[in-house]
Amino acid sequence: MAPLTGVTVLDLTRLLPGGFCTQLLADFGADVIKVEDTGAGDYIRQAPPYYEAEAGYDDDDVAGTRSALYLSLNRSKRSIRLDLKSDQGRAAFMRLAEVADVLVEGFRPGVTERLGVDYESVKGVNPGIVYCAITGYGQDGPNRDRAGHDLNYLASTGMLAMTGAADGPPVQPAGQIGDLGGGAMTSAFGILTALFEKQRSGEGQMVDISMTDGALSWLAMPAGAWFADGQVPGRGASILNGGVCCYLTYEAADGWVSCGALEPKFWKAFCEGTGNPDLIPVQFEPPGGEGWQRVAAVFRARTRDEWKAFNDQYDCCVEPILELDEALESDLVRQRGMVVEFEQPGVGAVRQLGNPVKLSGTPAIDPQPAPDIGADTSSVLSEAG
Repeated sequence: MAPLTGVTVLDLTRLLPGGFCTQLLADFGADVIKVEDTGAGDYIRQAPPYYEAEAGYDDDDVAGTRSALYLSLNRSKRSIRLDLKSDQGRAAFMRLAEVADVLVEGFRPGVTERLGVDYESVKGVNPGIVYCAITGYGQDGPNRDRAGHDLNYLASTGMLAMTGAADGPPVQPAGQIGDLGGGAMTSAFGILTALFEKQRSGEGQMVDISMTDGALSWLAMPAGAWFADGQVPGRGASILNGGVCCYLTYEAADGWVSCGALEPKFWKAFCEGTGNPDLIPVQFEPPGGEGWQRVAAVFRARTRDEWKAFNDQYDCCVEPILELDEALESDLVRQRGMVVEFEQPGVGAVRQLGNPVKLSGTPAIDPQPAPDIGADTSSVLSEAG
């Protein structure tokens, strides 16, 4: 039996942070019920259809269920449609909330109050509810009512200012650190923590998740250094963000490689393995100088595959920088089970990223298809009486 079997989650979220959070829960057996409106539903359904070029699907296919982005966040869930602005729809939702364990919403503060499904209202019918609200800036504070996206949250934490080359502009990460790291995964942790507490006390509680708070928490080391010495880490100037020769990206003969030889033993192995023991003293020199130029020339002399073989032999933290397709087809990803495949009705075989949490006794469930919009409305409402 999956570890979250028997846990019912009402998911009022849209787009990325809430969808990823509840998919993590669904992967381990939670019954996640997407509560979508009677219009377009989750906005992410309107993204470009899956395999559009090959299969010729159009935007109207199954109300957007074939959107690649929708499918990537909504496997193993159920979908219902309710008009929460109507008395009947709100009453039906509250009937579901009476027996739910978790509610997740991603509206701006104040929206659920206007709809009548805020924490206090839901707590009134279910004191044990774990109510998770995911917002950009939290339920209080000066930015409470401010709109934002991942880029804005990273800008507000100082992370964006530290990302990129020293002489260039701030660089936006390809992965959504604020949405996923700060929002989705922090929410999943908060929900599970609150459920664990509920087992002891029988009481539910509000889980207030700010994506900005979550992203800021990822800066534990640079913030800790600032608290200690008051020095603001510059872009491309610190040990871990491009400021030293031994922890940097380099151009190879046919692409790029990463060098993470931070510990002296790894840098020594790299230098001696390449026949350049005289480069050992330049380990922590900044890029741009003569030492860096010599190291860069060493890296340009071999291909990515040759560097991979070199690292196999010398164990010095040098790895090729893979394109996304190369990474997804790699032995590492395949053997770790990080690509899963299942049949999606109307689409065929679908491949997605797997769950990163590997439990020895109760692993993630086999992925099930993502639901058509409102496909489970009748059955879910019938179950609730």
